[in-house]
Amino acid sequence: MFLHRGSGQRLSVNEAWTRTTGGCPEAVLLDVREEPEWRTGHAPGAVHVPLTDLAAGATMLAARGLPLVVICRSGHRSQQAVKILAELGADAVDVNGGMMAWAAAGLPVIDERGDGGSIA
Repeated sequence: MFLHRGSGQRLSVNEAWTRTTGGCPEAVLLDVREEPEWRTGHAPGAVHVPLTDLAAGATMLAARGLPLVVICRSGHRSQQAVKILAELGADAVDVNGGMMAWAAAGLPVIDERGDGGSIA
């Protein structure tokens, strides 16, 4: 796998986009923001598990055995999530700058209806 558990490595938003999209993505984009943030705007194809749920023991069935690229609003919560996931044996890395950097880079953001979204 391309990620390095526990290495402190962070991906740029462009690296995250490349690795989690396309016909055969090599990782799952995991958004750990809270529900209202998710509804307002998230990356297409991302899986949503709020950090609070993850910390409470939520399982990651949607990962399909792929590495996880973890994103939040700015990068703080995603770093916490990566630590939790690493303790569970997951191959995970976070996205530097989070969804704020994602949107600033011009990458797509959709709302809960699949329309153009924004980052709250």
